[in-house]
Amino acid sequence: MAIPQRYGITFPFDGIPLLEQRNLVRELVDLGYTDLWSAESGGYDAFIPLAVAAQWAPELRLGTAIVPAYTRGAHTLASTVASMCQAAPGRFALGIGTSSDVIVERWNGLTFDKPYQRVRDTIRFLRAALTGEKVDEQYETFNVRGFRLGIKVPEQPPILVAALREGMLRLAGREGDGAIINWLSADDVKTVVPHVGADKEIAARIFVFPVDDAGLARSVGKRAIASYLTVPVYAAFHEWLGRGDELQDLWRLWKEGDRKAAADSIPDSVVDDLLVWGSPEKCKEHIARYMENGVTTPAPALFCGPDQLRDVIRALAR
Repeated sequence: MAIPQRYGITFPFDGIPLLEQRNLVRELVDLGYTDLWSAESGGYDAFIPLAVAAQWAPELRLGTAIVPAYTRGAHTLASTVASMCQAAPGRFALGIGTSSDVIVERWNGLTFDKPYQRVRDTIRFLRAALTGEKVDEQYETFNVRGFRLGIKVPEQPPILVAALREGMLRLAGREGDGAIINWLSADDVKTVVPHVGADKEIAARIFVFPVDDAGLARSVGKRAIASYLTVPVYAAFHEWLGRGDELQDLWRLWKEGDRKAAADSIPDSVVDDLLVWGSPEKCKEHIARYMENGVTTPAPALFCGPDQLRDVIRALAR
């Protein structure tokens, strides 16, 4: 069965208080957007903005991209997912992943151990718990004793796995309903999708900076890329993709503590591959390349000020 082509956007939008975004969300429906995808790192949590938006736009599907598998206990995660399924029946997709050692260990004081197994075990637990059956299981990375979810789930949500390299990509296809990918080029999509397998959803957070100024785009892009690609899981990902030689100065200078020189060392060509920038029309064409190469659900994350936001959303609409 072919996976339908969707067209989402990353939500909430920066620079505007959450409750002031209602009209923007309503307009997304008229513009042909199908999904809102939230993220969870240093800002909003992944669920509350989606629960709010569920009341504003019941036409939209809502997804998390992503929720870390480590930062909520089994019971808390199952209850939260079930609550979202009640708030948006048949319209919620759970995106889950390892996150990174920065968020798990430095920000939450937890141990970033056995990431593959943790995500696998979390999927298996949720599949069981969301049916309402009693879960009494010794998983490899955590135990659940005598838990039964007290919220009825009207429809089982798809579970997508945030995946970078082969192992997690295969897990996304084997035990998940698809993969969530980010910080990769349109051409890189052709490398990762075959590991997920056929007839699986491929959602992608695509970072979009709608400016025509190449100097500005590359300056902002280098800082953003440096902050991500120096995290070990992303460094390993891009080494696997074949960018080891291009990024070796970034990793060396970052380790030496010279953050500015590290960012400056990133080749312009890498920025042009990983950041969608240019006029809104050019950005839209670039996003289309991701879709042509296997992304079924793009979710652009916009780098723009609140004054530009409405015009950019309209210009990027399919």
